[in-house]
Amino acid sequence: MKKEITISELARIMNVSVHQIRYFEEKGILEPAYTDDNLYRMYDMDQIYNLAHILLLRKLGVSVPSIKQSFDSFTPGQFEQVLQHSLLETTTQIEQLQELQQFIRKVLQEQLSFVSQTTQYQVRQRKIIHLTRWVEIKSHTTLHARLLAEQAAPVPNLFELDIHYLYDSSDAITICLEAQQSSDFTLPAGEYLSSDFLIQQDHELDQRIEQFNEHAAVHAYALAEEPLILIEKSYLSLFSHGKLHFEILKRIQSTDVLKEGE
Repeated sequence: MKKEITISELARIMNVSVHQIRYFEEKGILEPAYTDDNLYRMYDMDQIYNLAHILLLRKLGVSVPSIKQSFDSFTPGQFEQVLQHSLLETTTQIEQLQELQQFIRKVLQEQLSFVSQTTQYQVRQRKIIHLTRWVEIKSHTTLHARLLAEQAAPVPNLFELDIHYLYDSSDAITICLEAQQSSDFTLPAGEYLSSDFLIQQDHELDQRIEQFNEHAAVHAYALAEEPLILIEKSYLSLFSHGKLHFEILKRIQSTDVLKEGE
């Protein structure tokens, strides 16, 4: 019995296609042990180990030409560098996937919370939120594409973020994005009067804000002397067929204040 195996047997052992093995042979990084009288390529343990190394390097992102070069001239230290580089890239990919996982969970949780709520207005406990100023617009000005294009620096994954509109007593609306640490504004932790809703047209926002203020007055909520917060959650619009999802917030009075410049 021959100790060597055919190309199809090698492909089955290593869980690759015959075509892939032939491609590696065409590129000069894998050779059969010999060709028998019937012109069958035959492979032994040396080729199995060699193919295993090729597949490992391909999994690490090494190109086929670089594999040939590595087999010809790489030192153990150079192979270690390849592995370290691949480890760094893999760690980055894992972190990106974890961020995506958290975002998906957030979207599902917020959508479930929205569809299951039984009242238009709720009191919610919220954690501290840090905001960084992004752009300012005049009251009753609609955010449009040109305003976005004129911003100095693009924002990665902009519409995966909660966009905060700060309405104060002036004629300006400050649009902010969440920050990881103290930045331009800090929204204190505490109880907030909240209202989630969907709108079709921008002019409906003014009506919703007016209704929110009327509700707070009728029910005698002692709201803090802070800007009213309007949060746009564009990612939830996936579920609403073209309508935009917003939340209005205002903190119920306590000793904390909205701090600027922290």
